[in-house]
Order: sequence, then structure tokens, then C-alpha cells
Amino acid sequence: MSEMATVWVARPRDEEAPIVEALKCGSEEAYSWLINHYHKPVYSLIHRLLHDPTDAEDTTQEVFLKVYRGIKRFKGDSSLKTWIYRIAIHESSNKKRWWSRHKKQETSMEVPIGSERNGGAELVLGDTLADDAESPFEMMAHEEVRARVEAELRQIPEPFRTAVILRDIEGLSYEEIAETLETSLGTVKSRLVRGREALRHRLEPYVRAASREPGAAALIQDFKLKKNVAEVISR
Repeated sequence: MSEMATVWVARPRDEEAPIVEALKCGSEEAYSWLINHYHKPVYSLIHRLLHDPTDAEDTTQEVFLKVYRGIKRFKGDSSLKTWIYRIAIHESSNKKRWWSRHKKQETSMEVPIGSERNGGAELVLGDTLADDAESPFEMMAHEEVRARVEAELRQIPEPFRTAVILRDIEGLSYEEIAETLETSLGTVKSRLVRGREALRHRLEPYVRAASREPGAAALIQDFKLKKNVAEVISR
């Protein structure tokens, strides 16, 4: 498996043929590589679309089941990565529609943003750790900023929110986003501009309030000067 993992790294579409062929032939090593390589980013994307860790994990499993069942129909019209992300977005949309019909009256069991699960073993916002040199106040301030950005990002309407997530958090290129969403580059760029502007507008009251707090002002100003939210969320 280690030898295969060395060979099967993320690569341009025209070099994916051996990986895709192995998957189509039912190679267990290929599927193990696929899950090891894509599970974390796919879960991250779905979690930000659904906001519920349990639903996100269930939906992630559904995505890989869809990949397993559908790989023989994969024609290579897009990259393997964008094909998987497209399935993830589609399954997330299905889950949200199901939730709106069946779960509106249920109490959410989602862990609050910024809190920990499993006795501190896993952070809802990701596996990034604070710099050891940070003071307790700085750590709290960073987490507060991340939590607020995540919370306000949830309020951005579709399809602008998904565009921001794919570009600024998941790090997809404009071309990859266009493939994933099956739209044009111009549409992707337009959605990003509108999504980022909507997020900035929602964060303005928080920026003004937090800028009056000693020590927090620099962190907020740092975000205020950035177009990209990823550095704030994953910091």
C-alpha cells in the first residue's frame, strides 16, 4: 500500500488513467488510497454544507459508496477529484432536502462551533493546532474569529457559499470549481465576488465591535485586510 500511495498522488487528469483503471477493476489498494486521500477533504466540505457532524459523516459514507458504484461509468470528462466533489455537493443537497422535510422539529445534536468532541480528540473546525507560542488570550481570540467566520459563512445564500467554501477553504482552482459545479469560469468568479462581499458585509458589525477590544483588534484587522477566509479559519 505504501508503494502504491507513493505513485498515486494527486495529478493532472491525463495522468489519472492508471488510478481510474485500477478502481474500475475493483482494486482494494486503489480504493484504500482513494479513501485515505479524499475522506478528510470530502468530509470537511460536506460538514460545512450540512453543519451537523453526524449527518456529515453519514453523507461522506454515501459519497464513497456512490463512487464505488459509479466508477465504471466515469468517463474522464472531469478530473477524479472534481467528480468526487460534485457527488459530495449533490449528496449534501439531497441530505438538506431530506432534513427540511423530516427533521425540522428535531433538536440539533451538533457540537457548537469551536468546541471539541471525543474528549478533545477532534476539533469541529479541523485538525489544525494553535501555535505553541500563542498566549491563552491569543488562542481564544483566534478561535473566536474562526467560529464567527464559520457562523456567518453559514448564512451566505447558495450558490455563493459553496463557491467560497470550494475556493477559499478547500483550495480548489477556478477551473476545478467550474468542473465541480458544471458551470463557466465567469460564473465561478462572479459567485466568489458576491459570496466574499456578502461575508464581509455580515462580519462588519463584529469587526467594529471586536476592534475595540485590546489585543483582538490586530486579529480582526488581519482578517479585514484579507479576501481569503481560509487563513483565518485554519489558523
